[in-house]
Amino acid sequence: MSADAELVGRIEELGGKLKEARSSIARRFIGQDRVVDLCLVSLVSGGHALLIGLPGLGKTRLVDTLSTVMGLHGNRIQFTPDLMPADIIGSEVLETAADGGRAFRFVQGPVFCQLLMADEINRASPRTQSALLQAMQEKEVTVAGVHHALGRPFHVLATQNPIEQEGTYPLPEAQLDRFLVQIDVPYPDRGTERDILMATTGVEDARSTEVFTAEELIEAQQLLRRMPVGEAIVEMILDLVRACRPDDPSAPEIVRNSVAWGPGPRAAQALMLTVRAEALIDGRLAPNAEDVRRMAGPVLSHRMALSFAARARGESLSGVIDAVTAQATRAQAAA
Repeated sequence: MSADAELVGRIEELGGKLKEARSSIARRFIGQDRVVDLCLVSLVSGGHALLIGLPGLGKTRLVDTLSTVMGLHGNRIQFTPDLMPADIIGSEVLETAADGGRAFRFVQGPVFCQLLMADEINRASPRTQSALLQAMQEKEVTVAGVHHALGRPFHVLATQNPIEQEGTYPLPEAQLDRFLVQIDVPYPDRGTERDILMATTGVEDARSTEVFTAEELIEAQQLLRRMPVGEAIVEMILDLVRACRPDDPSAPEIVRNSVAWGPGPRAAQALMLTVRAEALIDGRLAPNAEDVRRMAGPVLSHRMALSFAARARGESLSGVIDAVTAQATRAQAAA
């Protein structure tokens, strides 16, 4: 078997396992298929995700189900204003041995896991939020000058409440950029809500089954990077990201007039990975322009900001991204 044929076979096998994972998740997290797909895109791409949604929409249930289906050891941290960095990463304690000798021992915090749910992350102080920066980027933490490696793989799924902003601390831009995608969790439609009602108020709760192991997820993340991406899609990604920067010559008028600052190169990297995962979940071997269009919002929305004048005019960031994406799509079609 040639190397190309082997690669195609492995990609098709991974696509089948992702479909099985979607089906297993759907037993406990009913409806919201797009939210589930974006979570799987984030995990298979090797990144972190920021979930934005009101309380009671099943975000905690979703993360718990993901840890089961993907075979990951999960922990949950409820962020509060009095939470300290040591409560997340751990600390050293002085222990006295039986012979009277004393020594420091490092006690691991809840960040030492494979799938961490950071619940209402914007309720913690900036000092505590920053404790996750090294963990999210370097996959390790440093305590008393000693580096401690985290679990492999390591993913953070953080949640935010979009309406309750009193007493909260918005995440700084540097930390927002560490999240591969932002996932908006909307209200379910009436039919989905009825299904949720019937499924969760009976005697037994539905169960999900393990589809991946941690080792298989790591292999999937490595395989994803070997998926081919056409030159036209690469150019479309570059056009899209650069057009979202207000000082770039290619930026359309709506960006120059409405955007305060745009995405950096990490946004293009995120799109290159996530469009591959989007194609995989859809059962295809390579991404297309539609994948770029669908991933533009989740990848770019937390990496841009509207100007004060645009907010005063009532403009939305999603509207700006849709306009720039439409322009990039037309340019790619013309090419």
